[in-house]
Amino acid sequence: KAVADFFVTTGPKNVSHTMSNIFSLLFFSPLCFQAAIQKLRKIYHTSIKPMEQAYRYNELRQHEISDGEITSKPMVLFLGPWSVGKSSMINYLLGLNDSPYQLYTGAEPTTSEFTVIMHGEKIRSVEGIVMAADSSRSFSPLEKFGQNFLEKLIGIEMPHKLLERVTFVDTPGIIENRKQQERGYPFNDVCQWFIDRADLIFVVFDPTKLDVGLELEMLFRQLKGRESQIRIILNKADNLATQDLMRVYGALFWSLAPLINVTEPPRVYVSSFWPYDYAPDTSRDLFKREEISLLEDLNQVIENRMENKIAFIRQHAIRVRIHALLVDRYVQTFKEKMSFFSDPELVFQEIVDDPDKFYIFKSILAKTNVSKFDLPNRDAYRDFFGINPITNFKPLSTQCSYIGGCLLEKIERAITNELPALLSSINSGKQPGLSSCEATGCGEKPKNRYRKN
Repeated sequence: KAVADFFVTTGPKNVSHTMSNIFSLLFFSPLCFQAAIQKLRKIYHTSIKPMEQAYRYNELRQHEISDGEITSKPMVLFLGPWSVGKSSMINYLLGLNDSPYQLYTGAEPTTSEFTVIMHGEKIRSVEGIVMAADSSRSFSPLEKFGQNFLEKLIGIEMPHKLLERVTFVDTPGIIENRKQQERGYPFNDVCQWFIDRADLIFVVFDPTKLDVGLELEMLFRQLKGRESQIRIILNKADNLATQDLMRVYGALFWSLAPLINVTEPPRVYVSSFWPYDYAPDTSRDLFKREEISLLEDLNQVIENRMENKIAFIRQHAIRVRIHALLVDRYVQTFKEKMSFFSDPELVFQEIVDDPDKFYIFKSILAKTNVSKFDLPNRDAYRDFFGINPITNFKPLSTQCSYIGGCLLEKIERAITNELPALLSSINSGKQPGLSSCEATGCGEKPKNRYRKN
C-alpha cells in the first residue's frame, strides 16, 4: 500500500523520485537461503553430476552447470531494437540518472556491448575476459564465444540494495539493416546463452517505431519455450496521445502475434520508464499503476529465486536421466546385434541411422516414466556418437559401487524425493510479503511460472 500511495501522492517525476527510491518500501530483507543453496549444490554434485560425466551429457546439450550458476542471483535481461530505452530503463530502476555511473544513452545506437550490472562492494568496471576467467561467477562458459566477444562484454559492479538480489543485463540494440554477423562474434548464439539463463526477459519497444524485421523475428524464434519469462515493455508511452497509444498497442500485438504463438500472450507494460515527468494530457494514473505492477513482477522473481533454481536443477536432472537411459539402450542394442564376424562400425552405424528400427526411443517410453515431449532429437545422437564412440560407455546396470550406490537410483531419488522435499521446505518457511496487487490495486498479480496457483 505504501508503494501505491508513493506514486499516487508524489508530484511530477524527477531524479530524486526514481523507482530506486521506493525499493526500501517494496523489497523486504531477503530470507537466509544459504543453507538451501548448499543443500542444492550437494544434491547436484552427488546425485546428478556423476551421471552427467559418465554419459557426457554436456556434449549433447552444450550446457554445463557450474557452481556459479547454482549460486547466482536471478538475471533480468533487456532485449529489443536500438534506442528504445533499455539503458534508460536500467538507469531509472537503479537511480543512476545524472550520476557519474549511469549507462550512456542517446537517440543513436549507443550500446555495442553486453553490459552486466551486478552487486559489488564498490563501483568499478570489470573486463569481459576477467569475468570469464573468474570461476566463482556464472559467466565462465562465455569463453566459448571467442575473444572478440569477450572484448564486447563488460561488467559494472556497484553497492546497490536491488543488485544484492538481482543482476541486470543490457544488450546491444537490434539493427534491422545490419547483419548480426558483422558484429565479429556470434551475436544470436550469445543472446541465446543469456536467454536460457534469464529469470525475466524484458523486450522493450518504442511506440513511434514498431517495425518488425528479420532480426527481430530471429530474436523471437530464440525466445520459443521461454514465453512465461517474457514481458513486453511499450516504453516512452507519454510521447503519444491516449487515442494514438491505443492504436499502437493494437499494432504491436498485430505485429507480434505470428512470432509469439501461445494461448496466453505475454504481459505488456505501458509507461515511460525514466525519472522525468509524464507529458501533459497523457494517462498519468495508468502509467503509475503500470510501474507499480512492473516492480511487483520483478519482486516476484526475486522472492521465487530459490524455487526457480530448484525447479531448474530438477528439469536438468530429468534431461540427464533420459539421456543416460537412451545411451544405455544404444549400448545394449549394439551388444545384442554384435557377433564374432560383425563389423562394429557398420553395426552401430545402422543403429544410429535408424533408431526406430531397433525401438531405441520407444523402449524408453514403454519402460520408464518419460514423456515423449522430453525426448531429445534423434539426429542429435548421430552427432553425439560421432565424437563419442559407443565403446566408451558402460551399461547403467554396471554403474554402481558398494559405497556410492547406483547412478540411476541416486538421480531418480533426487528427482522424486530430494528436490521436491527441498522445494517444500522453502515454501513452508517463506513469509508472505506485503507487495501484492491486493495492496496496490494493480489488477494483476504476477505468477510463479513453475506453479499454477
